[in-house]
Amino acid sequence: MNGLFLFPEASRVHPDVEGWMLELSGDLGEITREWHGVMKICGADVRELLHDGHPTVCVRGAAFAYVNTFKAHVNVGFFRGAELEDPQGLLEGSGQLMRHVKIRPGAPLNAQALTKLIRVTCQDMRARTRGIGRSSRLV
Repeated sequence: MNGLFLFPEASRVHPDVEGWMLELSGDLGEITREWHGVMKICGADVRELLHDGHPTVCVRGAAFAYVNTFKAHVNVGFFRGAELEDPQGLLEGSGQLMRHVKIRPGAPLNAQALTKLIRVTCQDMRARTRGIGRSSRLV
């Protein structure tokens, strides 16, 4: 088992994600849409779906990141975040694999470092999924 979540049903533009985004408003909605957009422009092979009630982005069907909105913050999460180099100390969490960055409206954020984390995790997932089929959810 290599710990990859595979979602063959993910698509370039998923109607459930679009509907979820339309429900958002205010600063949290803007933050969520901004960071989801950063995830989506990682490449033409990036797909999305609604998983566990929030947008999840995949490459070659394997989830690499997600965005979720809460009452006072937005999480940008990484499915293999514990393995990421994080010299700026943005990542939070103590799970075996997952980590997240908590974004609060008006709070300082190193956007360049977060963008780099997103790009690196997408590239890493591309490398991990070479030769893996998209027929199962967890390999």
